[in-house]
Amino acid sequence: MAGLRERKKEKTRRTIQEEALKLFANQGYDATTIDQIAEASEISPSTFFRYFATKEDVVLQDDYDPVLIRMFVEQPPELGPVAALRKTLHDMFEALYPADREQLLLRAKLQLSTPALRARLMTTQMGTANVLAGAVAQRTGLDEDDLEVQAFAGAMIGAVLPALVRWVSSEGRASLPELADICLAQLESGFAGMTA
Repeated sequence: MAGLRERKKEKTRRTIQEEALKLFANQGYDATTIDQIAEASEISPSTFFRYFATKEDVVLQDDYDPVLIRMFVEQPPELGPVAALRKTLHDMFEALYPADREQLLLRAKLQLSTPALRARLMTTQMGTANVLAGAVAQRTGLDEDDLEVQAFAGAMIGAVLPALVRWVSSEGRASLPELADICLAQLESGFAGMTA
């Protein structure tokens, strides 16, 4: 269990992110300054930079990757990599989606519609793919630099991206967990259902 200091830091980080997202929604990403975010969060600008290196990081950073990787590695060994990832995402969404849905939607909208964030999103996704490759290597015994492992990790990220785009375009009316599972099921089946 996290100590008091860690819980306070997490609370401050979440407050900064929540206040920033409110400002972005009300006045636009580009029009919002770090000073405004700090003021809304009741902190100094220097405190802001202790939690986020840039304004972009307020939208792009989250705590999901470590949880995703831990849950993926802990899946039963008899599950193949795609099935293990599908189960992981199902379990993660079940635990986090109801409480985080609105913040996730706002962050996803910003990431897909703001040019500076879209550019950084690619870097973030590549980082997630590298972390996932390490977890796949751990599950399979292959090297994380193995081309098959790298291809798998890239395919997983690529498969989930259309789900995110569809979810945002539906204004959140569609279910992100269902969309992600549909995309991963297609990948798992080798797109067997696609016919000319």
